[in-house]
Amino acid sequence: MEFYKYQGTGNDFVMIDNRSGEWDNLSIASIQKLCDRRFGIGADGLIKINKAEGFDFEVDYYNSDGSKSFCGNGARCSVAFAFFLDIFEGKCRFTAIDGAHEAEIHNGIVKLKMNDVETISFDGNDTIMNTGSPHYVKYVEDLVNYNVFAEGSDIRYSDDYKEKGINVNFVEKINEDEIFVRTYERGVEDETYSCGTGVTASALTFLQNNNLISVNVKTLGGNLKVYAEKDENSFRNIWLEGPAKQVFKGRIDVL
Repeated sequence: MEFYKYQGTGNDFVMIDNRSGEWDNLSIASIQKLCDRRFGIGADGLIKINKAEGFDFEVDYYNSDGSKSFCGNGARCSVAFAFFLDIFEGKCRFTAIDGAHEAEIHNGIVKLKMNDVETISFDGNDTIMNTGSPHYVKYVEDLVNYNVFAEGSDIRYSDDYKEKGINVNFVEKINEDEIFVRTYERGVEDETYSCGTGVTASALTFLQNNNLISVNVKTLGGNLKVYAEKDENSFRNIWLEGPAKQVFKGRIDVL
């Protein structure tokens, strides 16, 4: 298999050009092996770029455990990869597991339109919402020293969330228009350097409580920005912006 490795603020992915359909039947075991950091390429997820009628392409995303979901940083890296493959110029429209998306790329910065968030719910003082994947958002102090793995795992495998799973985001306010976010991701079952849908969910909770239309977000892997329009308890015209970079290209034997 010919593959490319991409990363978006430290969230890394194995990218496959599957427009020929050659890898349509790639097994879950193969995906797990390819994403393994000791016995494979190493990645938070694997993405196949497929043909899709009525769209520039399809983003077919798999977590490192082989489960399917939507991934904001993965989608941004997919846009950068599709641009590299000359599938589109400047702006594109693609489909993913959560529906249609628009995106644009300029000088390595990808701006991705997320789906509207119609409902926001609460678990005590914490916030629950779906930004393409389900997210739990909790505000904490001293986030740099916070035990994200232990605390995130406890929430993800609690009685309320263990059946379907949920991503858990811990957020600290830096200043009036900037937050710091760390995320425990289901499907990876560990903290990742960045999570696009988690950054979006965290930013929306911050926008909800402040009179802002954008917020800067710091992650372990770099900086992102989220724009949105608030409408009472919902959000629309949501955009996630940040870098997406090709790391290397290679070939690997696949079981």
